[in-house]
Amino acid sequence: MKPLKKEDIAQEVFDLYDDYAHNKIDRRIFMERLSVFAVGAVTLPALMSFMSPDYKTTTTVSQTDPRISSEYIHFDSPKGGGSIKGLLSIPRENPGKLPGVIVVHENRGLNPYIEDVGRRTAVAGFISLAPDALSPLGGYPGNDDDGRTMQRKRDRLEMLEDLIAAYHYVKNHEQCNGNVGVVGFCFGGWISNMMAVLLPDLGAAVPFYGRQPEEDQAREIKAPLLLQYAGLDERVNAGWPAYEKILKAEDITHTAHFYGGVNHGFHNNTTPRYDEEAATLAWERTIAFFNEHLTDF
Repeated sequence: MKPLKKEDIAQEVFDLYDDYAHNKIDRRIFMERLSVFAVGAVTLPALMSFMSPDYKTTTTVSQTDPRISSEYIHFDSPKGGGSIKGLLSIPRENPGKLPGVIVVHENRGLNPYIEDVGRRTAVAGFISLAPDALSPLGGYPGNDDDGRTMQRKRDRLEMLEDLIAAYHYVKNHEQCNGNVGVVGFCFGGWISNMMAVLLPDLGAAVPFYGRQPEEDQAREIKAPLLLQYAGLDERVNAGWPAYEKILKAEDITHTAHFYGGVNHGFHNNTTPRYDEEAATLAWERTIAFFNEHLTDF
């Protein structure tokens, strides 16, 4: 049997996976509904395997990349989960103090994809810290299904405190120039929005397909925003018109991009939701945005 391709999969399968990945349906119901699309040579196991993340062949920057120093550290989060583990990555050729970026994971902990994004950020010239909000429960368990289950056990506002603590850790790092931004994906997109609400000194925020803050919260934002949305992501996009109205009314610096024909999670290169063209453009825009707002000239 020929290997499955993204073009072989109906959009309904991606929508079904989105419901499963965001805890709207459990694994049993997901499997039952997915079986409808197992027709002919396309078996249910083949569909499951295709939709699952591939962490073995998708790494773009290795942990031992000579351009960066990358290691796990722990930092204190007294208002959150206590001691939080994170991947700290720093460019090796550092002519002076550098800006920092917090990289926030999806709703499944610090998996290999987010670690890779953290290292990509360092290669681009930033001190990056990718925390694991599952640290109080033992950390990312090695697979996304169990990671999602674990993350549901944590209070999201306590996890927000963990990411705020990460911001302060990087801001006070001896190699940081004091300018720190945040980029986050899905759950991390909501965290990025909320850090913009709660941190008046945040240098820049880039939420990827993240849920928007409440109206009264959004009015508190001071940081410039670069908002990245997937064109097919009706669930998250439904909150954009109200958010945009507030951002305009309050004269908050922002730019929003909608990438047509792509799904929620399009930046994640480990699953078939990945769209290389949109992901590449969105990341180029992200790095340019951070350079504009965080770099000392």
